[in-house]
Amino acid sequence: MEHAAILCAALLLDAAFGEPRWLWSRLPHPAVVMGRAIGWCDRRFNHGPARLTRGASVLAALCAATFATGLVIAALGPWAEALAAAILLAQKSLVTHVRDVGDALRLSLGDGRRAVARIVGRDTAAMDPPAVARAAIESAAENLSDGVTAPAFWFLVGGLPAMAVYKMVNTADSMIGYRTDAYERFGKPAARLDDLLNWIPARLTALILAVLGHQHRAWRDITAEARRHRSPNAGWPEAAMARALDTALSGPRAYHGVMQDFPWVHPRGRRDAGPAEVDAAARLLWQAWAVMLASAAVLTVIG
Repeated sequence: MEHAAILCAALLLDAAFGEPRWLWSRLPHPAVVMGRAIGWCDRRFNHGPARLTRGASVLAALCAATFATGLVIAALGPWAEALAAAILLAQKSLVTHVRDVGDALRLSLGDGRRAVARIVGRDTAAMDPPAVARAAIESAAENLSDGVTAPAFWFLVGGLPAMAVYKMVNTADSMIGYRTDAYERFGKPAARLDDLLNWIPARLTALILAVLGHQHRAWRDITAEARRHRSPNAGWPEAAMARALDTALSGPRAYHGVMQDFPWVHPRGRRDAGPAEVDAAARLLWQAWAVMLASAAVLTVIG
């Protein structure tokens, strides 16, 4: 099997089985293993002088180990590679978490807040219903890029080893890629490499969402809003999702008790998002998945 054919199988396996609790309650998920390795390196090496060099060296070592592991698994055969790739994709689990927010919000605001707190890092205690819905939709857009498009893209580029390296870098960025006293230098290599690896996938995700939402003619506006976003990549799928749903996203929110006055994305869109918009975002996630599956199938045929 070529990479595209294996990716087709991986996408289907992930869509069918997701992350079965019976398995990952008994074994550590690869993302958990990556997180533990990053955490150990953080405790062991994030101190003293030359933290930038230490951070770069740690990241290089982690990526080399991950790449080698990917090579070993790929050598076991195409179905072993497809199964491993399916584990590193997050389509079904993402849709499940997003839909859970919409379902919980229908029950009560408190349930909605608790559900969305599982997928976002911002403060949720004071959120009103539209803020809960917006947070779920934003998470859907960003994680479609980080958890599905980017891993699939890098699998097509370099098979399981490249996909695994992407997941390691993305996990490192989520753990140590912060502009704080502790991580400004040590985590900078992870943050910058994550930005680089997500550059193309973020824009591909935005394009897919814009086409699915019949907003491709608004690409210039999507581009302008994405470039105003605080993240070099996250703004692209978020801006496209906002247009596709005609819903204003982002805006003010609190982190660690401090209110951040972030600008609105698609400010002319509706600001009263609710469960219906969350459900619509979940449907778009599956439609985007179908586009990726179809694209991989086409590449299999023509390759």
